[in-house]
Amino acid sequence: MAINKRIFKFFFPSLTPAYLIRVGLVALSAYLIFGYLLIPFRIQGTSMEPTYQNGQINFCWKLRYLFSKPRRGDVVVIRLTGQKVTLLKRVIALEHEVIEFHNGKLLINGVEQEEPYLRYPYDWTLPARWVEPDSIYVVGDNRRGPIQNQIFGQTSLKRVLGGPLW
Repeated sequence: MAINKRIFKFFFPSLTPAYLIRVGLVALSAYLIFGYLLIPFRIQGTSMEPTYQNGQINFCWKLRYLFSKPRRGDVVVIRLTGQKVTLLKRVIALEHEVIEFHNGKLLINGVEQEEPYLRYPYDWTLPARWVEPDSIYVVGDNRRGPIQNQIFGQTSLKRVLGGPLW
């Protein structure tokens, strides 16, 4: 009988002022953490496969680039409009660099780059282009399809929300 009473009290505690303050603090903390620091998002699409799968849930850690800029190879969350529409992409070039795809090879400033996160070969060709100041060049990890069907390119550092938590 005592166990049933303890279980009942656990699920239906007395509404004391201390309990209500704890519930309020937990709710406020959850609102602040998941509203401003760890933004939850669902990965939609296959552009980042095999690194991230379609339908996975992740969190955008907004403080990741508080004291530094994204580096080549980082995966970033990019804001398209507001904070509701975002893209998950990999940084492949930094500001003031020249990027080019030639027969499925990534060239940065004319030097071929190793991309260990790619699983499948691709045959993209894209003429050289210069990355503007305060910008990065991003692309997905899944480059099996035609280059015309991909969303990639140069984006301002102001549009980078953060990085995925894992």
